[in-house]
Amino acid sequence: MSRKEQIREAYKITGSSSFYDGMITCTSLMGTLVSRVVWSIGPDKNLKYIDMALSGIPEGFDGRMLEVPVGTGALTIPVYKSLKNADITCLDYSRDMMGQAKQKAEKLGIENITFVQGDVGELPFEDEAFDVVLSMNGFHAFPDKEAAYKETCRVLKKGGTFCGCFYVKGENKKTDWFIKNLYQPAGFFTPPYETVESLRNRLEDMYEEVKVDSVEGIACFRCRK
Repeated sequence: MSRKEQIREAYKITGSSSFYDGMITCTSLMGTLVSRVVWSIGPDKNLKYIDMALSGIPEGFDGRMLEVPVGTGALTIPVYKSLKNADITCLDYSRDMMGQAKQKAEKLGIENITFVQGDVGELPFEDEAFDVVLSMNGFHAFPDKEAAYKETCRVLKKGGTFCGCFYVKGENKKTDWFIKNLYQPAGFFTPPYETVESLRNRLEDMYEEVKVDSVEGIACFRCRK
């Protein structure tokens, strides 16, 4: 079974416990509708970008991994059920969102996850502590993006992988309009925003190997330090 098929099956099992979860996983009628209208993304494209964002995590991964931010865990906690031998740390600034992720892990009986409340701009970990650092849909919201880039790189081991996804401007005009006029005023997103080109250039200055792709307004990246 491919990673994309594993994700599809995992989301079928866990379902969507909130509107937000249903939207980012495209597992509810209203959530899927909003995803199509705002992001031009339906279930197939949704699985495509998630699969690309998680591509830096090997099958059967058994090392140390940091996810920041974990959010509600809707995108990743179901997938972690297959990583029984990994040492996973999930960090988020919001205790409420992290609490939802923790509940998902407990419901699925996942015991190899440590949850930490903290700031991505000042990570409470030693240098080169993790084999993989994963960031799903976080960088477009971080207020201090420069610190976030530096800290995620600092805690990654030499030869380790930094992967994930987030919104970039310039790929979908409709999405850009919604971000500027709705999401940003509501405080969900924080400028400045990367483009695919600026993100690739930034990551190439920091990492040895860099791969950046996009699905509509979401950039997916995989880097080796």
